[in-house]
Parts: sequence; C-alpha cells; structure tokens
Amino acid sequence: MSLLALTAEVIEFREQRNWAQFHNLRNLIVSLNLEASELLELTQWKSDADMADMAEDARAREALHDECADVLIYLLLIAENAGIDLEAAARAKLAKNAVRYPVELCFGSSRKCAADTANPERSDGLTRCQAPVRTPDPQA
Repeated sequence: MSLLALTAEVIEFREQRNWAQFHNLRNLIVSLNLEASELLELTQWKSDADMADMAEDARAREALHDECADVLIYLLLIAENAGIDLEAAARAKLAKNAVRYPVELCFGSSRKCAADTANPERSDGLTRCQAPVRTPDPQA
C-alpha cells in the first residue's frame, strides 16, 4: 500500500468520526509528539538486551507495533494538512544529508558531523567526524 492510499484510509477513518475539527496543524504536531513519547516510554528502564528481546515478547511487540502505527498516522495527517508529499520530502532530505554527511567523512562514525564544503579540512588535518570529541572539564 502506498502512503497516499494509507493517508486516504486514515482520513476516511477521521471523517467517519467527525474528528477533522480537532486536527489543526498545531494539534496534530502535539499529538505526534505525545505518541512518540509513548513509543519512547517502551524503552524506559530497559537494557539493550531487553530491547532486543522485545521482538520475541508478543505483548511488547504489540505495544511497539501500536505506537509505531500511532506515530505514522499522525505524521500522515500532518503531511496531508501541510500539503507535504512525504515520499518526495524524504528523498529530498536524503539528498541533503548525502551532501552534509558524505560517506568519505562520516562512514562508521556516530558523531554528529557535517561536511564543510568551503573548508573540509581542519587546521589539525582531521575532518569534523574524525576530530576527537572534546568534553567540558568539570574542574573548570
């Protein structure tokens, strides 16, 4: 099913219940964040091992399934309300990120890094991704 077809189903569901009156852009964005928080709550106090086991636990998997669906539904409604083509937006963002985070600079790095197209090399010869992370000195 395409995003367009799914959006149509979501809108039909909403229209059958007369909920469009509550779905202004601000309320939809707030609701998306509330649902994302419920998704995040599923990870609270869980270890990486607990999270890996989630796929094997039927109740936990259903909760994950439901919260992901809620987030997607609100995202579709936001995009519809704002006139955003999500597929085109995602492709455009990937293209921007490919320029901002080139593979040759960011491969294998979890650091927030970006290509500096005007000056890709730092004075120490390292790229932004390769440079060590400097943490504040707690004694300072």
